[in-house]
Amino acid sequence: MSNSAAKYTNLALLILFPIAWIAPLMRAGLGLPFFGLDEISVVSGLISLWQSDIFLALIVTLFAIIAPMAKTIGLALIQFGHASHRWLPAISALGRLAMADVFLIALYVVIAKGVGVGKVETAWGLYLFTACVLVSLTISRLEKSRPR
Repeated sequence: MSNSAAKYTNLALLILFPIAWIAPLMRAGLGLPFFGLDEISVVSGLISLWQSDIFLALIVTLFAIIAPMAKTIGLALIQFGHASHRWLPAISALGRLAMADVFLIALYVVIAKGVGVGKVETAWGLYLFTACVLVSLTISRLEKSRPR
């Protein structure tokens, strides 16, 4: 990937991450006839968490919202020459925090399916969010390997 392609792909993540936050990650419910499945997104999950478990809501907010955006903005600042390349290790660590969130969501889906109470289906937002995180990790890896 060329340097300019990486820059503009990274900037596209500033739009794609917020879309991924409101997109349905999964559909969950009883799975009975006449009962629809509720769509769960990062935002709807956070709203529920803020009402029931503030500590967990803070952790998910850090992993799902703050870490990916801070990483994307920090990487853009480096790519466009407004920040030092010395920030790359810290920015890469933020990307790993975001990947931890994807792992937790996948783990919740597996647990919910294993319990057998109700029905859980993954939705397109989970794939979009995962792709955004993986693209962001790839771009930061490419940036680390670029000669200065």
